[in-house]
Amino acid sequence: MNSNLQPKFISVSQLNFYIKSLVEGDDNLRYVFVTGEISNLTDHYASGHIYLSLKDEKAVVKAVMFASSARNLKFRPQNGMKVIVRGRVSVYEPSGQYQLYIEDMQPDGVGALSIAYEQLKAKLEAEGLFDNKYKKPLPKYPKLITIITSPTGAALQDILNILKNRWPFAEVEIIPVLVQGDNAPAMLTKAILDADKANVSDVIIIGRGGGSIEDLWAFNSEALARAIFDCKIPVISSVGHETDFTICDFVSDMRAPTPTAAAVLATPDREAELDNLIKQGQYLSVLGENLIQSKQKILSDFSNVLAQTDPNIEFNNKKEVFLRIKDRLIFAGEKILSEQKVMNDELKLRLFSLDPQAILSRGYSVITAGEKTVSSVSQIKSGDNINIILSDGEVNATID
Repeated sequence: MNSNLQPKFISVSQLNFYIKSLVEGDDNLRYVFVTGEISNLTDHYASGHIYLSLKDEKAVVKAVMFASSARNLKFRPQNGMKVIVRGRVSVYEPSGQYQLYIEDMQPDGVGALSIAYEQLKAKLEAEGLFDNKYKKPLPKYPKLITIITSPTGAALQDILNILKNRWPFAEVEIIPVLVQGDNAPAMLTKAILDADKANVSDVIIIGRGGGSIEDLWAFNSEALARAIFDCKIPVISSVGHETDFTICDFVSDMRAPTPTAAAVLATPDREAELDNLIKQGQYLSVLGENLIQSKQKILSDFSNVLAQTDPNIEFNNKKEVFLRIKDRLIFAGEKILSEQKVMNDELKLRLFSLDPQAILSRGYSVITAGEKTVSSVSQIKSGDNINIILSDGEVNATID
């Protein structure tokens, strides 16, 4: 070994940079597909970045998905979920750790849209947005029906034809929207919000014809679901065919399996209502005839009673009764007056016998000494002045 050769030292950052350049220079690591199970998931909602690990039975690798790629996900990654990711391998220089930079992620075995659908459905159901107690009843006789759908779709024509045949008395308002594509959810949501704000419609029909899950995906919007839930006007959802279900179906006040069925749910049947009116008219007619016959019988019976009773005889009978009562009242009044006179005379005699003047007239007198009435010799003594009251005057005297 040559002792003159000196070892070449490099810094840690230089080492990490060199390894990074080797990794990024490998064409096999620039575009890789990796399958594994998500663990240690950290979702930074503020920045939108997602940090996680992918693992299998024997190994684990760190990974990151930046916001620019994460915002395109149709579902929300969760720990324990098996996924297939596409990305590149590189080295994070500050820590010297290699990691996977994910650009796209799909569930392994189940479609991303299916998982996103189930996740949103579970979330809204837990919040009570599907609860029957919040469902609003449909009006029996709508005056204005609002239809939110594509103006060029067959669903609109199906609805209009049914409305025209069943209940042509209602006005129809059409709010044209896109029913699929990236801009469709926002347009559908705005249409619901505008109709709710105007608050002139009696019922809203929202929907479209059938299609794949991708075609119907606009009706799985969370914003649309919340707008329908908050809407003051009853909403009928009619999306796809009978076997298709969307979040819009669950949150609406009524779900129709087809656009045609939605028109049927929104309106009464003109023919059935007319038949019902005819039956009610017939019932009222019979009821009126029975009532008239009943009143006529009462009138007839009353006329018979009057015909059998002579008013003059009844009058004379009543007059005789009244005269008898009059005589009895006069006799009773005279008797009461006589008895009252006797009582008054007796009362006068009793009052007269108690009159002090009458007592004095019989020879009695009243003796007073000063202001006191003398009733005993013990009340006076020799030399006292007394006053003697007689029936015809008074006499002053002195006791000797």
